[in-house]
Amino acid sequence: MRRWGFSVFVIGLLAALAVEAVPPEPSTAEPRFTAQKELLRPEGFREWIFVGATLGVSYTEKAPSNPTFHNLYINPRAYREYEQSGRFPDGTIIAMETLTAGQQTSIARHGQFQDQVTGLEAAVKDSSRFPNSWAYFAFTRRGQDQAPTATAFPKEACWDCHHQHGATDNVFTQFYPVLRRSK
Repeated sequence: MRRWGFSVFVIGLLAALAVEAVPPEPSTAEPRFTAQKELLRPEGFREWIFVGATLGVSYTEKAPSNPTFHNLYINPRAYREYEQSGRFPDGTIIAMETLTAGQQTSIARHGQFQDQVTGLEAAVKDSSRFPNSWAYFAFTRRGQDQAPTATAFPKEACWDCHHQHGATDNVFTQFYPVLRRSK
């Protein structure tokens, strides 16, 4: 009888500890680079913090003829620090998945929905690696499958616009209510 009671106590204690335990973030939630300084495609980003979606946002005067959805995810550690401090820390990855807009399919007669994945881009903050702290990457090229690695775009391709128009630290937080800070 004593043995049984002790076993129940140990099992109960282990179960309580398991409930309290917070699983560690996967190592893919931090930026990883190859020896050639290419960013490895972030895996598991759909399990990160979803900060919002846009449809048809474009930075040119002409509206896109086929608007796409942009889903944004931020790695959990960076999101928590941003929530506390209002600053994106080094090691921030913002993954942007692009998807076509579907409509009038099956029972859907009105509106649009996210349909086919068309690409993956990422913004990475790392002041020790990039002279201007942020760099921008695309894992998809037109007509090709997603690549396992990506090279940073030249500064003038993304950084200048993000720096000039990003509401917070080169990030377009103005488009995502979850990232807008109350003042």
